[in-house]
Amino acid sequence: MTSEMERRLLELFDGQRLTPAQRRIARCLVDNAGQAGYLSSGDLATLAGVSQPSVTRFATALGFDGYHALRDTIRVTFDGYAHRPLRDDEPAGSETNQFQQALSAEIGNLQRLADALADPKPLAEAGALLIGSRPLPVFGMRAARALADAFTYFAAKIHPDVRLLHEHGSLLADRLDQARGAGAVAMLAFVLPRYPREAVDALREARAAGLTVVTVTDSPVSPAAAESDIVLPAPVGSRLVFDSHSAPTAMVTMLLQAMCDADPTETQARLESFERSATTRQVFLP
Repeated sequence: MTSEMERRLLELFDGQRLTPAQRRIARCLVDNAGQAGYLSSGDLATLAGVSQPSVTRFATALGFDGYHALRDTIRVTFDGYAHRPLRDDEPAGSETNQFQQALSAEIGNLQRLADALADPKPLAEAGALLIGSRPLPVFGMRAARALADAFTYFAAKIHPDVRLLHEHGSLLADRLDQARGAGAVAMLAFVLPRYPREAVDALREARAAGLTVVTVTDSPVSPAAAESDIVLPAPVGSRLVFDSHSAPTAMVTMLLQAMCDADPTETQARLESFERSATTRQVFLP
């Protein structure tokens, strides 16, 4: 088994929206790359600790008619890699483990984010819109909730009225109407895979309430993008059982900076006021 074969298998799965169980199957194929094209669906199910129908659904999720079609593709694509002798310039033990591979993929995600920000106009537009919305509703649920929490925590230091929303349905509609009635003109949303139905509905509700929707999501073609006015893509890592969110987390910080840049006088005054208060209350250790 070679690191090159593992890399190419990972590329086959990379970017696919797989469930945790399906990712275990993908990981099992990578871990058994030398035999990946010759495993039966039952063999793979046993190795991955899942049911045989889960293997079939995994292949279908990748766009194949069934597991046999996926196995045939792997066998044809990677024939010749199994048991390949080491090249003269390839030292023994040069394979990287799954954690290093996942981190390398995250570095690639951050680089793609940096490349996208070569044009800072969408980010600057979003920052100006959000800092000017009083109040500012911020929505995030399930996997995206932690990002919404983090953004809200820091945004409250530079914005006078940030409102964190986790609700859905009629209760969310109530909160949006209240924000709109209080003067809100925009909502920031975080929507990440596996794209909760309620989250996409929330974007639709916000626009129906007359709010301009700024959305941080993993791709400009994600289901959330169609219901957003400004889309800030930040790719997620999908190499392990659960997604990693280095790029979306970085986007939180970039967006906060864009808000500060859009209104430097007021945001600086608020930051200084917080520091004075924190010093008086001895919030932080010296």
